[in-house]
Amino acid sequence: MATRQSVDEFLQHCEDVIRYAKEQYTEAQKQEHYNDMEYAQAQQMLENAVNDLAHLALSCNAQQREQLHRMRLQLQQLQNDMILLNH
Repeated sequence: MATRQSVDEFLQHCEDVIRYAKEQYTEAQKQEHYNDMEYAQAQQMLENAVNDLAHLALSCNAQQREQLHRMRLQLQQLQNDMILLNH
């Protein structure tokens, strides 16, 4: 069973990843190909967060799974946006 603290810490980590990815997405919209490394790193961080989330969800209760599900939707939406950006 995942502890409440571990889920909260993971959700905070996901929010940090989202914040960084959004910054890179905004930069990419402005600069096109000047931040390729950072953009790819942000995409990798999003993918890692989604994968880690899937593993954590296996040991969570229903309420925690719901929180993680909402976070997964946010992560995946940002992943989609980054993929579709003509970068």
